[in-house]
Amino acid sequence: MSRKNEDLLGRALPDWKAAISPFDTDFGKVFKGRHVTVTPLDIDAHADGLFASFSKDTTEAIWDYIDGPFDDSRAYADWLRKKTAPRSALFFVVQDKHSKKYEGLVSYLRIVPAEGTIEVGNICLSPALQGTIGATEAMYLMMSWAFSAGYRRYEWKCNALNLKSRRAAQRLGFSYEGVFRQHRVQNGFNRDTAWFAIIDTEWPAVQRAFKTWLADENFDSDGQQRSSLSAATAPLVFAKDPVVVVEGLTLNPFARSTCGIQ
Repeated sequence: MSRKNEDLLGRALPDWKAAISPFDTDFGKVFKGRHVTVTPLDIDAHADGLFASFSKDTTEAIWDYIDGPFDDSRAYADWLRKKTAPRSALFFVVQDKHSKKYEGLVSYLRIVPAEGTIEVGNICLSPALQGTIGATEAMYLMMSWAFSAGYRRYEWKCNALNLKSRRAAQRLGFSYEGVFRQHRVQNGFNRDTAWFAIIDTEWPAVQRAFKTWLADENFDSDGQQRSSLSAATAPLVFAKDPVVVVEGLTLNPFARSTCGIQ
């Protein structure tokens, strides 16, 4: 008798089929929301607009945890070409449906269809998009496609010192999974990486929370939310990040932190 059983190895998945790879399907899908459109990146068409939007951040804080800033749009376009050349990540632009401006960059990465895992990352949002309904809607559209394509696990990772990103992950329904110490050397600095994920069994409840939050009736005439997304997702997460508390952050309060998904 084989020793390989659920008690030894975990839950059996006899009907498991690999998820859809966006690279295998000549991915051209556009995610359309009510506030934003999320479109596969076309560097020639999008780089100038993205650079102009990102340049509105005169503090340059949006570049704290990603490559940049860049001297001009040509340098930014060159970086995008290098970043997208390996085809290990699939990049998208976030376009505001009202202004028609390109206000954000985001990608799928660590795409492993055979294991059913995919990550969202390389997030850079302009000052105009940060803190808006559209920023949250873009994240919802990205995760919706991933689970509809058969992925079992949707990941979010960030520099452990990027406290705003850690708080954003929990608000969006990601469960905290720990910190990989000395995970990477990034631009000459040590990086400890905080890990978060949503799994497929959690997705239906998280999806309902997003739909409720994004509904018109959740916002008053001034666009102010009546109930927060955090309140809806907090009971759903498997584990809470120990350094993120209700209104304060307990880790390195002097570190600058950026992520516009709040």
